[in-house]
Formats: sequence, C-alpha cells, structure tokens
Amino acid sequence: MNSSILHITNGDSTTNYLKKLKFSGDIITWREMLCEGKTTADVGSEVFWKHRFNFLKNSYSVSKKKFIDYTLKEYRSLCNKKESNEIVLWFEHDLFCQINMLAVLSWLKKHRKNHHISLVCSGKIKGSKKLKGLPELTEIQIKQHYKNRIDLSQDDIEYADYIWQLYCANSPLRLEVFYKLNTKSPFTYLASAIEAHLLRFPSINNGLNQIENSILKTASSNTLQSKNQLIGKLLKNQKTHGFGDIQYEFSINQLKSLFTSFNPVKLSKKGAKILDNQMNFYSEIRNENSYLGGAKKYSFLFNNQTEKLLQITS
Repeated sequence: MNSSILHITNGDSTTNYLKKLKFSGDIITWREMLCEGKTTADVGSEVFWKHRFNFLKNSYSVSKKKFIDYTLKEYRSLCNKKESNEIVLWFEHDLFCQINMLAVLSWLKKHRKNHHISLVCSGKIKGSKKLKGLPELTEIQIKQHYKNRIDLSQDDIEYADYIWQLYCANSPLRLEVFYKLNTKSPFTYLASAIEAHLLRFPSINNGLNQIENSILKTASSNTLQSKNQLIGKLLKNQKTHGFGDIQYEFSINQLKSLFTSFNPVKLSKKGAKILDNQMNFYSEIRNENSYLGGAKKYSFLFNNQTEKLLQITS
C-alpha cells in the first residue's frame, strides 16, 4: 500500500480501523454532518464554514473551540496535503455519508484537479441482509473493498459536484427530477440517499416528515421505558439515514409537545391523531430557520399520493 496515498474517511471509527490495520498513507477524517442544516456549494469557503458553525452552535450547542479543534483543524490538514499520488475516499451507503461524500468530491474537483481519486463504499455484503458500515466489516472484507475500490473518472466527479450544487440550491425540485437520470453512476447508493433526503420535507398529510413520523410510530407501537430506549429503537431500525443518537434526540425534542411522558414513552392524544393523519402539525413545527441543504425545510411539502414535492408559494 503506497505511502503517497491520502485516505479521507467518513469518521473516527473508520480512521481508527484503518490505523489498526496499518493502512499506509496519510488519513484525514471528514468530521461534518452536511445532511443537516444550511449548506452552500462553495465547500471550505469562509461563508460555508460560517453557516456550518452557526447551525451546529444553535442546534447542538457546539462551542467555537470544539468546532475549530474537531472540524476545522482536520479540514486545514486536508488543505495542506497537496502531493498525493492517489486520494481514496471511504464512505458508506447512508444519507449521512453520501451527502458528505458529495461535498468532499466537490472540494476535490476545485482544489485537486487531475488527481487520481478512488472510492471505497460499504453497504451490501454477500451473505448479509443488513447493509454494513465500514467499521462493521471484517479485516478480510475491508481489505477486499480497498482492493476493489472504484477509480472515479472526471465525469464521475463532475456528476457528484452537480448533485452537490443541486443539494445546495434554494429549491430541491431540480434535484428531485435529476437524481434518477444517471443510471450508469458508480455511486451505487446515492439515489436511495437522495430519495431519503427528499422524504425529510414535511408531508402534506400531517406536516411531519418521514423521520418525525417514524419517531411517533415507534413510540406508539412499542413499549419503551425511556427516551434512550426510543432512540435505541430508532437507531436499530434505520436503514438509509445513518443518523446518530444526537440527531434523533434533536428530532424528538422538536416533537416533545406530542408526548405526555418519556418515562415511560407515551404519545399524547394529539400526537396519536397527528400520526393517524387526523390533524396537521405543520403550523406548529414550522421554523423559518430550518434548512435541508440550501432549501428551507418548510417551504416545500411532500405529496404522499404523487410522491412529489410541492413548493409553498404564499
């Protein structure tokens, strides 16, 4: 394994695994969650990082020091790694990873022109029904994934950058149309991730998106003794989002008025009616500062009958 290789990983767990297996080369960890909060297309710019810090501070109480130490220092290390024969991206199948992957490729397109870029992406594993993350792979499996990594052409990188531009646009309607068109894309899991993204806009039926409805449904159909048990169940059942516990906790807190208790977990009558589409929660949950990529979350509604987004014009 060539020491002039630069690995860019999806998180610390993958980085630590590669180090444990003594993969040679430099390793940079991409520590962001660009599937949440406002994003701009100019990855790495001052405006880009300003929006990211404001979101993380306001939504997750991330301090400036933590943001600098955890995210920006690693990004600056990436900026300083200019002489690599190959850049290998390590990302997974889920929405969380796929959006980060697009952003990294957009940055590489601009700042590492003509570099050899390849992709290791985990998901389907022979003999397993469950899609697997990189740290879940055995040593043999991860080395085989690395051996079979996909060399990305300039067209592939251009395509990833274009999808990123659409994700960062102030309307998701073009993304909704375009993401299905490239059937020859090497990004095997990107279409399902974008589909999961579009389902995060509020449903026309009750004003909640797919994730928020799954929270209410999980609470209603299981006997759970605490919020932590609810989060654990959501983490276990998720298939395409790749969210962590803090993201589910944030979403649950947005819905707390629909619960009478978290010890044990019980929906209110209103929560049950909203889950059953007898009431609509849109006007109460709407937040003008809530973004999904470049689009305001509550400026669009997902029509469950047509499976298409509608823009709210008033």
